[in-house]
This record gives sequence, structure tokens and C-alpha cells, in this order.
Amino acid sequence: MYNKMEEIHDELITLVDEEGQEHQFMVLDVIMVNEHKYAIMIPALTEAEAEEINEDEEETEAVIFRFDADEENLILVEDEEEFTAVAEEWEKLVTEYEENMAEEE
Repeated sequence: MYNKMEEIHDELITLVDEEGQEHQFMVLDVIMVNEHKYAIMIPALTEAEAEEINEDEEETEAVIFRFDADEENLILVEDEEEFTAVAEEWEKLVTEYEENMAEEE
């Protein structure tokens, strides 16, 4: 569980874990699934890490966090079923958005 969320700017945040270590993430989206609020994020990369991934043509995997009841803490989603349900819902929303954008063009 991450017990502190600090905004750096619009979409880049720093999460502080229970051991006090900071981790930076880029927020892709915040969605509701089965009455729970989830944040879909990717780890923020240094320039060197980003170049290495581009050279290897790898994709950065998204990380999903569930907001706790008071929305002050984020809990890493590790349950495969829960992760899959949220990922599928997010993919559906992205597809709908892309289709709407294409229709507007």
C-alpha cells in the first residue's frame, strides 16, 4: 500500500511506499469498476531507461492501483482477476474514445 500521494505536475506523481521509498508514476487514467476507483499508471522512466526500452522495442507495462475507502491510500492490485477486470474495462473505454475521435474527424 502506498500511503502518500504527491502531485509533481499534471500527470506525474510520486507515491511513497510503507518503507518511505519514493516511486514516480505517470497517471494514464482513473476509472470506476465494480464500485471501486482505480488509477492506471506506468512507472516514470529516466531518459536512459526510455531509450533502452525504445531500442528493445519493449512496452512499459501499466500498473493498477485501487483507491481505499477514504481515497487517501492506493493499494497495488496484485489479484489477477481484479487486474484483468480493470484492464479490460480500461481497454474498452480507450477503444470507445478512439472510435469517437475517429468519428469526429
